[in-house]
Order: sequence, then structure tokens, then C-alpha cells
Amino acid sequence: MIKIGLTGGIGSGKTIISEVFKRLSIPVFNADNEAKIILNTDNEVIQEVKNNFGDIYNEQGINRTKLASIIFNDKSALDKMNALIHPKVLESFYSWLNKQSNALYVIKEAAILFESSAYKELDFTINVHASELIRINRVIKRDNTTIEKVKSRMKNQLSDDERIKLADFTIYNDGNKMILPQILEIHNKILNSKK
Repeated sequence: MIKIGLTGGIGSGKTIISEVFKRLSIPVFNADNEAKIILNTDNEVIQEVKNNFGDIYNEQGINRTKLASIIFNDKSALDKMNALIHPKVLESFYSWLNKQSNALYVIKEAAILFESSAYKELDFTINVHASELIRINRVIKRDNTTIEKVKSRMKNQLSDDERIKLADFTIYNDGNKMILPQILEIHNKILNSKK
């Protein structure tokens, strides 16, 4: 099974690109959503989070605002959280992967694919790119947040240039190029790599 990583900076439009691949009947595993589920349902993880970061849970589950204020302002806290979550997400990914035997290929969407070294387990990587200004504006609108908070999250991700260098393919999602032809070109290249 060919495994493709899909990544991009915050606000680049990874989810929109994933939706297009789903329309092409390509299964997509969203690592970030899976991490949220694990943070709220895995008792071992919940206990570890409480031990390391205090009780940042409420009746709805983990308080994401409190968590973000801790991990996006302290590199060691972010590293600790990633070390706790990534093995669990990887386990879920492989369990999900075993159920995708009829797929042409699969996609793993993850914000920190390169930063976490998760890309090393994949066959190809796709980076979704948009300028920093576009991304900041999208996230401010989407999350109803401030420019400072968006920038503090961005500084924990690779730069656009680094992601472009590391990725096998880059989709430009900045409004200047149509995304569908870019996706179809990559889709065909991946299918041809199987031959």
C-alpha cells in the first residue's frame, strides 16, 4: 500500500486538499483529529497529561486553549506532549491502514509530518503552501484568534521553504493557481509510480 503524507503550515488549507482526495476515493487519515480523540478518550494519555501539565480537562474534554498556551510557549512541554501522543497516533494509523486494502493509496494528513519525523514511514509527501500572510488571515478568521497566537503556533512549525525542500510535491493554495489540476497531476504521478 502506498502511503502519502499530506502536510502544510497552519492555515495552508490541508483539510480542503484532503477533501478533494477523498472525492477521488482516496482514504484520508487525519492525524491531528486522531490526536484530539486520543487526548479525550485514552485513559493512560489523560493521566499522563494531568501528571505533566496539571488538570487541564473540563466537562467537554481537554481545554484546548489552556493546552495551547502551555505547549506553544514552551518547547520542552511541546516535545513532551508530542512524545506522549505520536506513538498512539501511529498505532491508530496502522490499525486504520489495515482496513484500507482496496484503496489505490492512502493519505496521512498531519500538521507536523516533518517535525515529528513521521514522514520517514511514508512513500511520498505532499506539502500544501500558502503565503504566511494568507495563512495568518485564514487562521484568525477560522479560530477567532489573534495574530500573536497564530505566530506563536507558526514558530513551532518548519518554515515554508524547509517544507517545500523536504516534500516530494507542493500544492500552491494561495488563490493564484487552481488546486484541482495540481491535485490530479500528483494523483496520476502516484498511480503511475505503482506500475
